[in-house]
Formats: sequence, C-alpha cells, structure tokens
Amino acid sequence: MEGLFGLFLYGDFVLFLFLYMYINRYRRLIGFHLGMNIAMTAGGMAGLLSGILLIFQYPFHFTLITILATIIGMGVGALFGALFDYQTMLTGLINGLMVGIMAPMLGAILTEQLFFGIVLEGLTIAVVTILIVAIRST
Repeated sequence: MEGLFGLFLYGDFVLFLFLYMYINRYRRLIGFHLGMNIAMTAGGMAGLLSGILLIFQYPFHFTLITILATIIGMGVGALFGALFDYQTMLTGLINGLMVGIMAPMLGAILTEQLFFGIVLEGLTIAVVTILIVAIRST
C-alpha cells in the first residue's frame, strides 16, 4: 500500500507541472487576484499532498518529512507566484510554509489512510479543474 502513496505523489507533481506550463502560457491574461489565488492554492495543495502522502509512506520520520513538505510547499507556492509578481510570490511562499508544516501532523493522526488518500486525490483534481476553468473564463 505504501507504493500506492508514492504513485499518488508522483502523479500529483506531474499534474502540478502541467498546471504550471498551462498557467505560464496564459499568465499575461490573468489578473493579480486570480494569480494570488492560484499561488496560494498551488503552494497549499503541494504542501498538503507531500506532507500527508510522505507521512503515510514513511510513518516514523516526522522531522524530515515536515522539513521536506515545508520546502516543497514553499517552493511550489513561490514558483507559481513568481509567474505574476513579488507580492503573489510571497503569498504563495508563506501559504506553502504554513500548510507544509501542518500537513504531516494531520497525516500522522489519520487511521483510514487509503480512503483519505483517495478523497485527497479527488479534491486535488477538483481544485485543479476549478483553476483551469477560472483561467479559461478570464
């Protein structure tokens, strides 16, 4: 079952890579309000996914996973925010930091890991779909 969580994590980062390329193509058309929401969503979701899925896969490495999830959340939030401006980059960075710190704590207390992982993946796909629809409607 641990390999399944690694596959989820790999799929999520491929999804975020395609989302980044898509947003990069339309970044001149996106206003700063939507850009800030995109940066916060991307940084938060990356921190949440990496923290929870890594703690599912390596359950007794709390410190390392918290540091790694925080760095991933901050990096993704800053990367998506840098598409727009510095204020948006800072917002994505801080949101990724906060969620990356809290996600392994949430993942450590969950009991139904497979069910929660599937629900989390469904929510991730829904959020990415909503972002794409919001970008297309601008």
